[in-house]
Amino acid sequence: MTALETARSGHVVIGIDTHKHIHVAAVMDTIGGILATLTITTDQAGFKQVLEWGASFGKILALGIEGTGSYGATLTSFLRRHGHKVVEAGRPDRRSRRVNGKSDTLDAENAARSVLAGFATATPKTADGTVEMIRQLKIAHDSAVTERSATMVTIKAMLVHGADELRRETSRKSQIMLARHLAALRPRALDTPDDALRHSLRSLARRWQNLDAEAKELTAMIEQLVTNTAPQLVEQFGIGIDTAAEILIVAGDNPERIRSESAFAKLAGISPVPTGSGMTSGRHRINHGGHRQLNAAIYRTVIVRMRFHEPTIAYVARRTAEGKSKREIIRCLKRYVIREVYHLVKANPTTGEIGS
Repeated sequence: MTALETARSGHVVIGIDTHKHIHVAAVMDTIGGILATLTITTDQAGFKQVLEWGASFGKILALGIEGTGSYGATLTSFLRRHGHKVVEAGRPDRRSRRVNGKSDTLDAENAARSVLAGFATATPKTADGTVEMIRQLKIAHDSAVTERSATMVTIKAMLVHGADELRRETSRKSQIMLARHLAALRPRALDTPDDALRHSLRSLARRWQNLDAEAKELTAMIEQLVTNTAPQLVEQFGIGIDTAAEILIVAGDNPERIRSESAFAKLAGISPVPTGSGMTSGRHRINHGGHRQLNAAIYRTVIVRMRFHEPTIAYVARRTAEGKSKREIIRCLKRYVIREVYHLVKANPTTGEIGS
C-alpha cells in the first residue's frame, strides 16, 4: 500500500467545471488531496459516469459545481434526484487565476477545494417548480418588450422622412393607434422612396402589433402563476406582478436555502458593505453587487410607497426632520421592504403562516 493510499480518509468531495458540451471533474479526498480528474459528456450517461467514478474513491460528501444556473443546471438536477448534496462553487478569484493560471482542470480542482474548505456554501436553486416556469416566461416577455420598444423607435425615426401628409396623419397618436394606422397602409407600387417607406412602415407596424400581443399574452401567464404561487406578495402595497415575479425568481423554488433576512438583503445588493480601517472604523458603503433586477424592483416599490403609502410618507417626513437626505431615506426603506419580502416569500400561500 502506497503512502497516498494510507493517507486517504475514504470521504471525498468532487468539483466540477461546467461547459456546453463537456464537464471536467476533480475528486478530492478530505485528507489526501486531489486524487484524479475526469472529463465527461453533458448527458445522462456522463452524469452517471461521474457518480460511479467518484464513488470508486470513497463516500461522496458533496459536489461543488461552477455554474449551477447555466451549463450545470441539468447536472445539478440529476445529482439532487440521486440524493447528493450540491453547492454552487463559484468562480476562483482573479488573484488566484493570475498566480496559478487557468484551465478546466484547475477550475474543477479549485471547486473541490472551495467545498472542502467551506468557502462554497451556497445552495443552488432547484429550478423544478412554478418559479422556474415564471423565470422562463419572463425571459420571453422581457425580450418581446425590448424588441417592441426598439421597433417603435425605428418607426418614429423613419416617419421623419415621410411625406407631409403621412406625418400629419400620424402626429400625436398613441403607440397603439400609430401602429394600427400604419399597419393599415396600402402601398400599391414600389417605384419611389416614398413607396418603399410605406411598405417598411407597414411591416414594422405589424411587427409591433405581433410583439405587443405576444407581450400581453406572456404577461397574463406570468400574472396567473405569480398570483397562484405567492398571493401574499401581490397583496402588499406597491408590489405589483412584475416586482413579485422578480422576487420569486431570485428566491427560487426552494426559498428555505436563504437562511436569514441579512442574507436575502445581500443577495439583493441592499445590505451595506463595511469599509472601516484604522481610524475609520464603522464606515460603510453601498453594495454594488447582488441581483440588480431585484434591487431595481425593490426601489420601485419604495418610490411608490413614498408617494402614496401614508405610513411611509409619515416615515419620510420624520427622517427628513432628523436631517436625513432623500437618498439615505430610500436606502433605509429598501432595507425595510426586503425584510418584509423575506418573510413573505417563506410564507405558506394557503395558510399565510410565515416561515422561519
